[in-house]
Amino acid sequence: MRRREFIAGLGTAAAWPLAARAQQGDRVRRIGVLAAADENDPAGKLRYSAFAQTLGDLGWTDGRNVRMDFRWRSDDINRIRALAQELVSLQPDIIVAGSTSAIAALQQETRIPIVFAGVADPVASGIVARLDRPSGNVTGFANFEASLGGKWLELLLEIAPGLKRVAIMFNPDTPPASLYVPSFDTAARSLKVVPFIAPVHSDVEIETAIDALGREPGGGLVVMPDSFTQVHRAPIILAVARNNVPAVYWLSDFAKDGGLLSYGVDPVDTLRRVASYVDRILRGAKPADLPVQLPTKFEMVLNLKTAKALGLAVPPSVLVRADEVIE
Repeated sequence: MRRREFIAGLGTAAAWPLAARAQQGDRVRRIGVLAAADENDPAGKLRYSAFAQTLGDLGWTDGRNVRMDFRWRSDDINRIRALAQELVSLQPDIIVAGSTSAIAALQQETRIPIVFAGVADPVASGIVARLDRPSGNVTGFANFEASLGGKWLELLLEIAPGLKRVAIMFNPDTPPASLYVPSFDTAARSLKVVPFIAPVHSDVEIETAIDALGREPGGGLVVMPDSFTQVHRAPIILAVARNNVPAVYWLSDFAKDGGLLSYGVDPVDTLRRVASYVDRILRGAKPADLPVQLPTKFEMVLNLKTAKALGLAVPPSVLVRADEVIE
């Protein structure tokens, strides 16, 4: 996202028609946001600027007819609960939340309408009863696609065909990495690589797991989607580079920060779609009547500099499919 989009999104959007403003009345609506991003992470802030910009396009301008209260993600579940309570105490008209743990904390606190952005499997997580009729006060946009486990492994073997064993890294305390394991295991059997898990809870465990993977040639890594790996992407990328381990990631931030390859749901697209549901609910729709939607847009980012450092010759089949190539 360009800088001008960031400014437009978090600042004042273009003026919107008086007729539209009259339809909403004079009351300023309040939107609470429990963001799935660190407050000091520029990439995360850019994504939420896209959310604000889309709301502006729909007639909701922060500082004019809506007020947005942001609270930024924490790895500490107690802190997440405290942030949820803090947002609820502000009595917003609607809350946007970006992780399973945040939704769980909010559901314990309020019946205020909630729209989620990027929960892997909201039914299995107990967030909604059904995708088509979520019921209750929660709906949103899932980022679940079970086949991605196998897709990540296939991409990794395509760019690093000499791999013999591949680990999947995730924090078992942050669900639901297990959703991707069946397709990963199926692809591993087909591609004749040995799969194993690398559960991690801290930077020390990240380094230990990747150091062990790098002691012998032929090791690769798939970093699974969860908030823990996103927050700890810097130590993951550093440990992978130090051990010369080819790795594929679920989020473009990893590749842009020095990781080899990423493939996954486009988070900017998700947050723009979230804004459309916020708009509908502010205009009178009920969350229970808005079906949970699945991802429709995926992105692949390739870091050629990292590929060269690993001694990998990127095949044209990967280059041509990449949405962004970092030289």
